[in-house]
Amino acid sequence: MPSVRDRLESVLSRLDARAAEERVFTKLYHAPARAAADAADARRAAGLSLGPLDGVIVSIKDLFDVQGEPTLAGSAILREAAPAERDAPVVARLRRAGAVIVGKTNMSEFAFSGIGINPHHGTPGNAADPARVPGGSSSGAGVSVGEGTSEIAIGTDTGGSVRIPASLNGVVGFKPTTGRVPTEGAYPLSWSLDSIGPLARSVAECAAADAVMAGLEPQALDAMPVAGLRIGVPRGLLFTETEDVVAQGFEEALSRLSAAGARIVEHGIDDLLAAMNDATAAAPLVAIEAAAVHADMHEPHAARYDRNVLARIRRGAGVSAAAYLRLTETRRRLIAAMDRRLAPLDVLVLPATATTAPPIAALEADDEAFMRANLLMLRNTTWGNLFDLTGVSLPMPGLPRPAGLMLMKRNGHDRALLEVAAGMEPLLV
Repeated sequence: MPSVRDRLESVLSRLDARAAEERVFTKLYHAPARAAADAADARRAAGLSLGPLDGVIVSIKDLFDVQGEPTLAGSAILREAAPAERDAPVVARLRRAGAVIVGKTNMSEFAFSGIGINPHHGTPGNAADPARVPGGSSSGAGVSVGEGTSEIAIGTDTGGSVRIPASLNGVVGFKPTTGRVPTEGAYPLSWSLDSIGPLARSVAECAAADAVMAGLEPQALDAMPVAGLRIGVPRGLLFTETEDVVAQGFEEALSRLSAAGARIVEHGIDDLLAAMNDATAAAPLVAIEAAAVHADMHEPHAARYDRNVLARIRRGAGVSAAAYLRLTETRRRLIAAMDRRLAPLDVLVLPATATTAPPIAALEADDEAFMRANLLMLRNTTWGNLFDLTGVSLPMPGLPRPAGLMLMKRNGHDRALLEVAAGMEPLLV
């Protein structure tokens, strides 16, 4: 079995060889990573282990605080920001668990896009096809796992920013219930919606990283048998405009689950989706809270923003405090209604993204095409954040380009969702 240091050197060699064109990572930690790898190897030689993340090569999204350096959040504006005084709690917990943090990964500016294009640091090419978008906002995270330059990547998910790049790069991505993992030390996009989750090659790796970041003791997953699972399919609004290849992959996945004994039923949620759409008609919740986060910055530095990000922030800036409070109260009631609606099911399933990854060139030069693609890319995932559900994207089998099967479960049922996903995982390879 190769040493941790050997695995790390293989990754660093690949990244250093393309340093002039590097777009997946924004920063590499050569010396600290080598020290952490050597320490993990020494523990292994002594028969010791800090747990399942000991010696695992991990990347972190470029919005997590690392002591002594500014947190850029994919922007150009924050290059002049004061350095972070301490590591974000999730970063500190990963270090204590023995993770080898290799670097920070690229992202959509301020985490405000499901596409992954970044005009400041360049756009990482998709792991399956570099000419296509990586998905956002945790763009580099998805590509790093997909291409093997990290074994686990840590991203954030406010409207799908873990599950979308997982879907488009053919890896597993887990979004926990909001509040399960502390967001302190992560540059915010929306205080109500932000969550922190892992991307990896397997559900078990995601579960281990989630436990560490949540401050829990990692435990082996008990994969839930597929036979007898009550699986709901919310056909309707979330299935319109679906690319043929994604629809075919989804139906193949359903066939495999049904053949394994799952009970699959149509389970409508369109009325609740419509009610949430009505509540956010003035502006999306994420835009309203992003406008507050950026209130002192987005106009004085407007020329330095990604123009598509700035447009979305401005949309939320004109919403009154009274309208915002009414929205949050309506959302609270709708979260409770969705919880009741999903109670009869073990899990709800649908495509994580309506399409596979579109070409980068088609979206970089055309703002209208970008906005259309971004809205569609976020559609199937964002409602999970608005209703504060937990979700995971698993790669669908046999597709010419990657797309994910998304499993959604009730608020707070994170561990149960991971157990369901672990049971389904072998059927989807």
